[in-house]
Amino acid sequence: MNYIGSKYKLSSWIEQTVKDIVGDDLSEKTFCDIFAGTGIVGRTFKKDVKKVIANDFEYYSYVLNRNYIQNHQEIENKEIYIEKLNVLPPIDTGFIYNNYCFGSGSGRNYFSDANGKKIDAARVQIERWYESREIDEDIYYFLLASLIESADKVANTASVYGAFLKHLKKSAQKELVIEGAEFVVNDNTHEVYNEDSNELIKKIQGDILYLDPPYNQRQYGANYHLLNTIAKYDNFTPKGKTGLREYNRSSYCKKSEVLRSFEELLQNANFKYIFLSYNNEGLMSEDEVKKIMQKFGAYCLKTKEYSRFKADKTENRNHKADKTFEYLHILEKRV
Repeated sequence: MNYIGSKYKLSSWIEQTVKDIVGDDLSEKTFCDIFAGTGIVGRTFKKDVKKVIANDFEYYSYVLNRNYIQNHQEIENKEIYIEKLNVLPPIDTGFIYNNYCFGSGSGRNYFSDANGKKIDAARVQIERWYESREIDEDIYYFLLASLIESADKVANTASVYGAFLKHLKKSAQKELVIEGAEFVVNDNTHEVYNEDSNELIKKIQGDILYLDPPYNQRQYGANYHLLNTIAKYDNFTPKGKTGLREYNRSSYCKKSEVLRSFEELLQNANFKYIFLSYNNEGLMSEDEVKKIMQKFGAYCLKTKEYSRFKADKTENRNHKADKTFEYLHILEKRV
């Protein structure tokens, strides 16, 4: 997924920096990714650590991490269920088609009519299998994650769901093909949560805490609302031209609250090593982060230049804006 703040391109740098600080052997360590997003960083460390704890307040993120992180043993016949979803007849009575496709009369154009009907057919079938106990939780979240990621590939947006495009772009005209969201198989058990990070931190402990909170005022619940709708598939009245649902508003997206929330999180963290990913365009300045982290132990900073997130490849930006700096603030917390 082309995701705001994704650490896909930075994951190897983050992994190496953590190992430089903590040590190469992480096999007995518990690693927590408490603002997990699509789970890229947790997936990177899953192969190396004893346990990954992943968390995110957005439900679509929980679904992805429940599959990629918590699923750790082979699932029999999962490919057969993917094949069954791909040959389902489309339905025109579903929530996505009737609220987010132009042909339904909704006025919204997030998916082609054909793909909206296919998304509905697959989502209804997954729920039916689960309710009848034909499938268990592991394969349920595998199938949901597979549907969410595959639907995202044919969405008619400029990468985020804050708005749809007037005309179907080339990728949105392609037929939806659901592909399996394959996960790392290993012998370790992992935990995934769907909670407020500042509340969850009071109930967990480990060795390495990785923080990747929102940087600015963009609320993920608004930018990815349609992924939450596919994941939850609940009944509500979409609001406005873009069909928004009610969504969580993070204190990390509010200038008036972010410093207090960040300090509170550090204070309650029962982890020795804390790594904060942030960038030079964030609500908290480098000096503000440093000042807060130094209250709790030994602090250092690593930086890396990289290409910034673009909502669309055709977006006009000057050369200077194409690059940004990622900061990895590091704290070895006093016991």
